[in-house]
Amino acid sequence: MKNPTFCIGLMSGTSLDGLDICYVRFDDNQLFEILHAETIDYSSDWRTKLTEAFQYSAMDLCQLDVEFGYFLGEQVKEFIHKNKIRKVDFVASHGQTIFHQPQKSFTLQIGNGLAIASRCQQKVVCDFRTQDVILGGQGAPLVPIGDELLFSNYDACLNLGGFSNISMNRNGKRIAFDICPINIVLNHYAKQLGFDFDKNGERAEQGHINIALVEELNLLNFYHQPFPKSLGFEWVMNEFLTIVDKYDISIEDKLRSCVEHFVIQIKNTFALYDINNVLITGGGVRNTFFINRLGELSTVEIIIPTDNLIDFKEALIFAFLGYRRVYNEINCLASVTGASKDHSSGIIYHL
Repeated sequence: MKNPTFCIGLMSGTSLDGLDICYVRFDDNQLFEILHAETIDYSSDWRTKLTEAFQYSAMDLCQLDVEFGYFLGEQVKEFIHKNKIRKVDFVASHGQTIFHQPQKSFTLQIGNGLAIASRCQQKVVCDFRTQDVILGGQGAPLVPIGDELLFSNYDACLNLGGFSNISMNRNGKRIAFDICPINIVLNHYAKQLGFDFDKNGERAEQGHINIALVEELNLLNFYHQPFPKSLGFEWVMNEFLTIVDKYDISIEDKLRSCVEHFVIQIKNTFALYDINNVLITGGGVRNTFFINRLGELSTVEIIIPTDNLIDFKEALIFAFLGYRRVYNEINCLASVTGASKDHSSGIIYHL
């Protein structure tokens, strides 16, 4: 058993709900405790920058990479001060995904590691995805190593964030993949109604299902591909939203139809892999209409954990990825991503 390691995990997802910060102690690969955690809302300026960054010039994107790194570092510094944290062995940062095209062998998460380190004066581990993509993998999802070692008592772990992704152990190997988009789409249409998100799914619940739209979405090629597979913002913009926006229906009907489509895709995944119980985390758990609809269509036992795990499981596991990288232990599984081998991924920055 190693001596206790104290670290901070940072997670910023595609739905831009905020920056999740989690201070955690690891005693060994199976023992952890979340000591402090919070979500920091993005200002409208940061939300706009991060949403539009995929359209930036190379020079502007390089500048934003450093600016966002400074921002992350400042948030870590303030978090340490506010919680009177005395010991931090390292900070592990997911960054903000701008491009993700593993089929073309590249992925980009901004939030410069040296910039983070310069502001918070801590060792930083980041850029967890690039090495996996270079090794022929999807570079995603990365959370399943944590599911395998920290939450193995469940048939499957389902995260409902910008995208829904699932992981499970099959025949002694962890497998995982993205199922479908969730909040990245629902938030997009909620904004057209003047809301940052559809609280509790209230707007979707007011809508009506457009069967033709649901059926067309169900035919998208991605859903019929074998794993490993992952989704990115570009796919949502170019393939998913173009279908939804063809339909001359109300925003509420679009939300309702998308919810039905997402629930069908998740339900089908449960059935395909004979899942009996599932641990569900992520911001989508707060969408009570969505969760209730999933319960209505599926016979799987849905397990909702404590608030700390609902909101901070991904930040916790990115801290865990950093923990394994610092000790040069495997944190990327070839069985999950399709890479040529298991490996220890992430770049370590020292000041």
